[in-house]
Amino acid sequence: MNLSKLTAVLLLISGFQAFETASGQNQPPEAQGIHNFSVNECITYAYEHQASVVNAALDVKSAEYRIKEVIGSGLPQINGSASFQDYLKIPTTLIPGEFIGQPGSFIPVKFGVKYQSALAADVTQLIFDGSFLVGVKASKTYKELSQRNYTRSRIDVNVNVTKAYYQVLVSDEQVKLLDANIKQLKQQLDQTTAQNKQGFVEKIDVDRLTVQYNSLQTQRENVLRLLALNYQLLKFQMGMPVDDNLILKDKLADVKLDESATAESTDTTFYKKRIEYGLSETQIKLYEYDIKRTKALFLPSLSAFGNYTSSYQNNTFGNLYSSQFPASYVGLRLNVPIFSGGQRINQLRQAEITVQKSKNEQSNLKNALALEANQAKIIYFNGLQTLGSQRKNQELAREVLRVSKIKYQQGVGSSIEVTQAQTALEDADNKYIQGLYDALVSKVDLEKAYGRIQ
Repeated sequence: MNLSKLTAVLLLISGFQAFETASGQNQPPEAQGIHNFSVNECITYAYEHQASVVNAALDVKSAEYRIKEVIGSGLPQINGSASFQDYLKIPTTLIPGEFIGQPGSFIPVKFGVKYQSALAADVTQLIFDGSFLVGVKASKTYKELSQRNYTRSRIDVNVNVTKAYYQVLVSDEQVKLLDANIKQLKQQLDQTTAQNKQGFVEKIDVDRLTVQYNSLQTQRENVLRLLALNYQLLKFQMGMPVDDNLILKDKLADVKLDESATAESTDTTFYKKRIEYGLSETQIKLYEYDIKRTKALFLPSLSAFGNYTSSYQNNTFGNLYSSQFPASYVGLRLNVPIFSGGQRINQLRQAEITVQKSKNEQSNLKNALALEANQAKIIYFNGLQTLGSQRKNQELAREVLRVSKIKYQQGVGSSIEVTQAQTALEDADNKYIQGLYDALVSKVDLEKAYGRIQ
């Protein structure tokens, strides 16, 4: 991402807030927390406060409860119930008249009492169910998946925070370069203005320098605003309140940019360190458990059950619970699947296809990770080469400007030559800053590509 694109992103994130200065001094001190962090401390803070990481940790906790839920379904299930009935009209039953010596007729008789109540307890216990055993194992794999998702969220936050931290350092370096250019240009402008008053140089020479000076001042103000936004983006990536005051410990000199970062490029098994590959492996394990679960549906299941009921009946409500009529039973229930219209076999075939597709995707992922690593290595190497070239160009442009100013002061050069040299230096500075940012970002991408960020 180049600096102009990054600026747009920052404006989208922080445009609704008032700009803060790079040091945060324009915020009320009593409303601010003060943090003096290195990049590693920023990452540690993000692990504890960034919403994506916190939520991923909650997902791990939720998976632990999921395991307990599945195990609980195999433990005794006990349910209690209570009932009360008031027969406003007791049901009437017709009995054959032969029972009382009136053949060929039906006699209406009311059976029962006005008030009835019952208290009951039901107990069921799973004895054998293949799908339950598979479910217990699958739930543990599900927890493994949530743990790896937690690791992935930490890696993403690590990368985002590191890049944002480097962006602040680069913007700060850009301000320093602009300050140096403005200082030397101000000296030159003051000197040229004095010479103009003495009639040694033309007014147009002063105007050219004034235009450049004003342009640099405007550019510096823009970079300061961008630097303030960069601080806000870093805080956002860390999950830190944007009103807090963040001071960075690390300097650009502390970041090592050399070709040693590509030392592990010969490791052909690096893809196993990538969290994406680990997630793929876990997902395949879950799909394989789905096959086992579907196969278990072909097996019988056995469970035990029992019931105890205490009934109460009386025509008088006050005497309803004066006597009870208990009943209880226990038993076994065997469920043998015989024919399901081909549903189970077709479910099994679908599960097998899902596993095969996942393995194909894993193979493609392996190739994609290898391509990403090779690409990251080349981009980083090219970034180092470009940065070295831009640094040399910057030094040359500074030397050209120095010589041009000497020639102009000695009367053997023109003001246009000095102006062009100044513009070339500013362009070299900008390209150096862009090259520095690109090299730093590509270093982070390289570390991630080879699975070194965990």
